[in-house]
Amino acid sequence: MGFDVTVLRVFTDAAGNFGNPLGVVDASTVDAAWHQRIATQLGYGETTFVDLPQAGSTTAHARIYTPLVELPFAGHPTIGASWWLRARGTPIRTLQVPTGIVQVTYDDEITAISARSEWAPEFAIHDLESLDELAAADPADFPDDVSHYLWAWIDESAGAVRSRLFAANLGVAEDEATGSAAVRMTDYLSRDLTITQGKGSVIRTTWSPEGWVQVAGRVVDDGVTHFV
Repeated sequence: MGFDVTVLRVFTDAAGNFGNPLGVVDASTVDAAWHQRIATQLGYGETTFVDLPQAGSTTAHARIYTPLVELPFAGHPTIGASWWLRARGTPIRTLQVPTGIVQVTYDDEITAISARSEWAPEFAIHDLESLDELAAADPADFPDDVSHYLWAWIDESAGAVRSRLFAANLGVAEDEATGSAAVRMTDYLSRDLTITQGKGSVIRTTWSPEGWVQVAGRVVDDGVTHFV
């Protein structure tokens, strides 16, 4: 069984630095029974398997896996898959994932998705008093039965947040950038946010009182690897 994996970094900064690695695979090239094993072997925070849109269609389907489990929804894989499809010449307006239909928009270098806030998984949210306290946090000090989202304000008036995510329960010690957590945090704070997560990844969100959250960011292509 031979297949290609495109490696993207999702939620880079404006200079193309940082971002969360994502493996993207054309689902027609692998048997669905191999999805989890492939995601485990690749070891990225998430790997997504994309069913390409039919001719003339503006919708596609995707399944998302961490190294340990399949997820019904996640942010950086849906943005990455949407960006990848446009790069192939098949931009979409909607992406079907197990939990529902994600709305997709493109604006120059920015790819955005809109999702329901209740689609985001539950996180233990830790409101910290300072950026120093956030920087000093050790993933080993947090239990692995749930994902832990730690955050502090950079500038509350501007909606600027610094964050980290520990997700040992998903096989990810610390996630570089987490779109679904950004959805949850935007709903939690009920306002638009600019989130700097991990080493420097950037996530921008727009809140809606109707329960939708738009998550937007930049994507960089790090190339294709062929597996046999």
